[in-house]
Amino acid sequence: MPITKEEKKEIIKKFGKNDQDTGSTEVQIAILSHRIRELTEHLKIHKKDKHTRRGLVQLVSHRKKLMKYLIRSDAEAYMKIVKELSLRS
Repeated sequence: MPITKEEKKEIIKKFGKNDQDTGSTEVQIAILSHRIRELTEHLKIHKKDKHTRRGLVQLVSHRKKLMKYLIRSDAEAYMKIVKELSLRS
């Protein structure tokens, strides 16, 4: 269930400024979005898994805070990441 090294490198390559850029807001949002999708699929199967549900809510909250920061600091990057990750409908 955790994100593999290859998946993480691919996300960093796509959203980061270089291969070592793991801390930028865009990369963090992309990694969190990947984990949120995986946990959502897990919870569709295991409906009574309350511990995972709590973790999912925490991840969504963390991503929301990062997105609020990104829209304040760089609205253009915010629009780009929302479009690429299809976060808003």
